Amino acid sequence: MCFGELLLRLSPPKGEALLQSARLDAHFGGAEGNVAVALARLGHRSAVVSAVPDDGIGDAAIDSLRKAGVDVSRIARGEGRLGLYFLTPAAGISAGSVTYDRADSVFAGMRDYDWPTLLEGAEWLHLSGIVPALGPEMAETGLAAIAAARAAGVRVSFDSNFRATLWSRWCLDPGTVLASYIAGVDLLFGNDRDLSLALGRDFAGDVVARQHDAAIAALARYPQLAAVASSGREAVTTDRHRLTARIDARGESYCAPTLEVSGIVDRIGTGDAFAAGVLARFDDGLEAAATAGLALAALKHGVAGDHSVAMPRDLAAFAVGQADVRR
Repeated sequence: MCFGELLLRLSPPKGEALLQSARLDAHFGGAEGNVAVALARLGHRSAVVSAVPDDGIGDAAIDSLRKAGVDVSRIARGEGRLGLYFLTPAAGISAGSVTYDRADSVFAGMRDYDWPTLLEGAEWLHLSGIVPALGPEMAETGLAAIAAARAAGVRVSFDSNFRATLWSRWCLDPGTVLASYIAGVDLLFGNDRDLSLALGRDFAGDVVARQHDAAIAALARYPQLAAVASSGREAVTTDRHRLTARIDARGESYCAPTLEVSGIVDRIGTGDAFAAGVLARFDDGLEAAATAGLALAALKHGVAGDHSVAMPRDLAAFAVGQADVRR
C-alpha cells in the first residue's frame, strides 16, 4: 500500500525549453503512485491511498493507476485541484529542472484517513519524504500512518526523496522530521546526503564508502531498521549515466556491479522504479533485491513519463542481456 500525492506532470518535447512552443506533454506521476504502478506491472498486488479532485482530471489520474492494475479503491475524492509540476528535460549541457505548482491541492488538505481500515490486507506501507515536505500537518499525517502500520504488524518502507524546494517553504530543520520517520520504518531508501541530515553528521570518502558508512550508522541508530537501500548516479553526459545500487543490512551487504545506461529518454521516476524492484524481491535476499531494483531503474530510463512499464519478462530479458529485438 503506497501513500502519497498523485501529480500531473507537464513538460515540453525533449530539446525544447519550457513553453518555447505551444505544446506540453502530460503524464501522471507522483513518487508513491509510481512505486505502486511498477509493482503492479511486476504482478504484485498494490494499492494507493491518496486524494484527488472530484472532476475529470481526478478521473484521469485514477485511470492512469487502474489501467496498470493498481487498486484505486482507497483514493478519496474532494473539491479542489490536483498538484502539478513542470519539467524541463535535460538536454545538451543542461541538467534540466522541475518547477512545482502543488500548493493547496486536495491531497495537501486531506486529513481524514482511517488507517486501521485502509491498512487491512497490506503487507507493506510505502511512503516517501515528499509527504512531510508538504507541510507540518502532512508531516503528522505521515507519522500517523507509520504508527498505525506498526501497530497492525505491517512492514514500513520509506524513501527519503529529499526535495529542498518543498522543505524550504516551511521547515528549517528537515533532518529532525526525517529522523522521526526513519525511527518507525523497516526498510529505508536513502543515500549519505539524506542520512547526513537525519543523523546530524557528515560522511567522508568516495561514493561507495559514504553510502556504506551512512547505512551502517543508520542501522546502529535505529534498532527496528532492517536494511538501507541506496542507488547512485554518475552523469557522464545528459544521456549517458552510470548507475550503482547497494543494500546494507545487519551483518550483510551487497553492492551490484555498476551499470551504464545510454540513450536516456526520461530519468524521472527511476528512483521509484528502483524502490519497487527492491520491494518486489526484498524477501529473496539482498542480491536479488538490489539486482531487481537496479534493473528496473535502468529500464525506466528508456520510457517517457513517470511510470515504469517493465513486466517480469522484461526483467528476465535484462538479466540475460537481450539487447536485440525479441521476435
